[in-house]
Amino acid sequence: MPHESTAPATAPPLGVGMVGYAFMGQAHSQGWRTVGRVFDLPLAPALAAVCGRDPAAVRAAAGRLGWAAAETDWRALIARDDVQLVDICTPGDSHAEIAVAALEAGKHVLCEKPLANTVAEAEAMAAAARAARERGQVAMVGFNYRRTPALALARRMVEDGRLGTLRHVRVGYLQDWLVDPGFPLAWRLRKEAAGSGALGDLGAHAIDLAQHLAGSPLTGVSAQTETFVRRRPLRQGEPDGELGEVTVDDAALFTGRLASGALASFEVTRVAAGRKNALRVELNGTLGSLAFDLERLNELEFHDHTQEAGEAGFRRILVTEHDHPYLEAWWPPGHGLGYEHTFTHQARDLVLAIASGSRPAPSFDDGLQVQRVLAAVEESAEKNCVYTPVAQPEPA
Repeated sequence: MPHESTAPATAPPLGVGMVGYAFMGQAHSQGWRTVGRVFDLPLAPALAAVCGRDPAAVRAAAGRLGWAAAETDWRALIARDDVQLVDICTPGDSHAEIAVAALEAGKHVLCEKPLANTVAEAEAMAAAARAARERGQVAMVGFNYRRTPALALARRMVEDGRLGTLRHVRVGYLQDWLVDPGFPLAWRLRKEAAGSGALGDLGAHAIDLAQHLAGSPLTGVSAQTETFVRRRPLRQGEPDGELGEVTVDDAALFTGRLASGALASFEVTRVAAGRKNALRVELNGTLGSLAFDLERLNELEFHDHTQEAGEAGFRRILVTEHDHPYLEAWWPPGHGLGYEHTFTHQARDLVLAIASGSRPAPSFDDGLQVQRVLAAVEESAEKNCVYTPVAQPEPA
């Protein structure tokens, strides 16, 4: 039977205020609504207020998504006494301003990926998070795929040495929502709002997963990017109307080297026809290999290379047992989870970090590392695939 949580009745509240209520805001809302009803937590998340610019739309979103109040100014949301945690689900161009203001106001912060649009913004956010940590505050970046039980199990198996010395990491993340040249010039297609295209949107996840699963940062990259449709309609439903310039990439291909010496390869695109949200990860080591496909997210493929060749091969691990990561609170074995559960797990991990005062993972410093890789990829592509070192932090 599912785990019964008593946390909402016994634990002190943690007031959450969320900025933004579109796709990611809906996913985060699902996580906050669910987490205290599934996991026993030392704090009980309360959906205090959601913020958006359109008064009628944000009030409607509050009612639909379960938020107690609505605000139209994120500064007012931060100032609320019933908000202790600010969850940022806005386009990247506003992440730094909101996050730094929230941290300086004494709030904990969760910020969607990528952390920012530029390395300079990410550095400012990471510095604010370090200062806030001295005051007991927590700041985390939302790389939700880490919370897929199968990938969490993959990380555990790498840590336990089941793959031996890691040699290769491969990540592909393919979508198709920009195949149609009539798709309008949304904010994700403008550099000033999004920072980059498929690179930041999908590549940030790919980079974080590669570094997280391998337990090693990327030290350099060699990249190519391309924008296949350079002008798009300014308005939805008007394919023959006025056009605007697309200022981000449609696709990026890059290779890299990890500090451990392993090699990595990445393919991210939003123009792969037929691929809706196709994320695949493969890790190859001296003792074995692991492979994961988001379209089969309750499964992990494992090859144990220490077995006799005549019987060796990839086998499926169904990641639904109660001793698998996060599964202790969910359904009986064999009853799979879905995409939305990664946001519930993200909320759980953040609440536990806040309650214990521990460093969250991924931290803003982890988000900054990903931002530095994104910048190196862009620089390499501008230089026609020249190998480009990833900037390293200054010694403490």
